[in-house]
Amino acid sequence: MAEQKLVEAFITQVIANSDYTDLDRIYLRNQILSIVGDSAVSAVTSKSDLLDLKDELVQIAQANGKCKGDSAERAIIGADLMALLTPRPSVVNKRFWQTYQKSASKAINNFYELSKRCNYIKTRAIAKNIYFVTPSKYGKLEITINLAKPEKDPKKIAQAAKTQSTGYPLCQLCLENEGYEGRADYPARRNHRVIRFKLNGELWGFQYSPYAYFNEHCIFLSAKHEKMKITRSTFNNLLTIVDQFPGYFVGSNADLPIVGGSILSHEHYQGGKHRFPMDEAPITTKLQFAGFPTVKAGLVKWPMSVIRLRGIDKEALVSLAAKILTAWRTYSDEAVNVRAVSASEKHHTITPIARKEGSDYVLDLVLRDNQTSAAFPAGIFHPHPDVQHIKKENIGLIEVLGLAILPPRLVPEMNEVKKYLLGQPNAIKQIHLQWAKEIKERQPIQAANVNQILQDELGQVFARVLEDAGVFKQTPAGQAAFIRFVNEVGLV
Repeated sequence: MAEQKLVEAFITQVIANSDYTDLDRIYLRNQILSIVGDSAVSAVTSKSDLLDLKDELVQIAQANGKCKGDSAERAIIGADLMALLTPRPSVVNKRFWQTYQKSASKAINNFYELSKRCNYIKTRAIAKNIYFVTPSKYGKLEITINLAKPEKDPKKIAQAAKTQSTGYPLCQLCLENEGYEGRADYPARRNHRVIRFKLNGELWGFQYSPYAYFNEHCIFLSAKHEKMKITRSTFNNLLTIVDQFPGYFVGSNADLPIVGGSILSHEHYQGGKHRFPMDEAPITTKLQFAGFPTVKAGLVKWPMSVIRLRGIDKEALVSLAAKILTAWRTYSDEAVNVRAVSASEKHHTITPIARKEGSDYVLDLVLRDNQTSAAFPAGIFHPHPDVQHIKKENIGLIEVLGLAILPPRLVPEMNEVKKYLLGQPNAIKQIHLQWAKEIKERQPIQAANVNQILQDELGQVFARVLEDAGVFKQTPAGQAAFIRFVNEVGLV
């Protein structure tokens, strides 16, 4: 492509992707120069892609001293530029709800496309993630190695839940992030927009995840900065959301450290348009709970401990889910190491996930237990030490559903494992050595199949991770214990 003026090329893309017109060209030029420096006016480019042009402008801003070379400041400049084509929150919300009156699905899709177009959803970073599917005895499991975000430390996650921030915004899920410039220790949000909606009488927000783990990965967040909680209202909220946002599932991370998600300090749910491996898992034992004749229920063939409820009567599902939660909060079974309380610390909660299939609501209740012990200080029902070389983070909502989110460190580490398996010179880490030796002993490895073998082996480790996190194991003793619990809830 022939060279053209960089700023003018960016302005042309902004106009093509926003409400601006050619009448705004001079205004836009001056806005861009105020962000990156006046020297950009003479810069030329051979690029035409919007994000490529943005990146070149960020480089000029850095050269002009408008930002340092660190990724945080570059991200701030980039978000400032992309904010030029992002409508005001009031405009975004007005258009969303006007379109929603005619078609909820179209309103949602338009907002999704806007979030990608303005680079709030980091499509290029997401495209770099590694994704594959592996077989297991529970069906296919999905594996991702996320190259966009660093691995989190479970201890720091637990500590964050106890910390009362005095900063602004209070956390990354607060409404106050909308349009926030960002700083060295906080992500840029200038191009961030949130749809406001009422959820059972309270103000909530709907936004997309910048580093989506699956299709249309979105977040529903309370307007109030309050800690995560699982109550009867949670079940009612989830089933209401699947009505308000057709085609989307929605679920909540648990509200306790170790078994909860990465942000326990702000009430929120995650959703999107994706069919997960757990959704395909069959019922192994049908159940009929006393007093709930309209609700079909059963235990799910899954490494986690899942009770599936199905029916068209939303109130009945909410009431039964609340009854199960109440029973689980205080239930203990020493025969299988299940304890509701120890040293005044409560251990039991639920990870709930809702979706609609036709006119039926489907509500999966995943029982969680966050006990620790001398043998398992990170958690009894948490990835055990022998698999933490692959996955040591908390098992949250997304992993519960059968989608592994593995840390970026595994890319170079697995390359060394691959060399070891092929008998080549390598720098394999000690933490992977025993696992690699076992793979080598049981698999005929050649250059042609080593990648597939390594993917399958990672899938088997993830299956083990989920089994470790399951409260009632998929064994005769574990399933008998599961039946003891549901009997306690009250079967017909």
